[in-house]
Amino acid sequence: MTNNEKLVHLFSEALTIAPELVVDSLQYNTIPQWDSTAHMVLIAQLEAEFEIMLDTDDIIDMSSVAKAREILARYDIEF
Repeated sequence: MTNNEKLVHLFSEALTIAPELVVDSLQYNTIPQWDSTAHMVLIAQLEAEFEIMLDTDDIIDMSSVAKAREILARYDIEF
């Protein structure tokens, strides 16, 4: 599984949405499923899957799928 496939899977699982809905333009609070609780579940899953510890600013800044990919790249996760 590629890192991009892992990212889509984690978003899909944390937000309980279909993988096809996990697109770069999907943004925090634009769908009911991506609320603050789901955001923290997503963060925990990303940290566990990629074996990283996200900085608080990065957690707050992770406002879209595209932004998540950009932030994870700073932690040497390649997409």
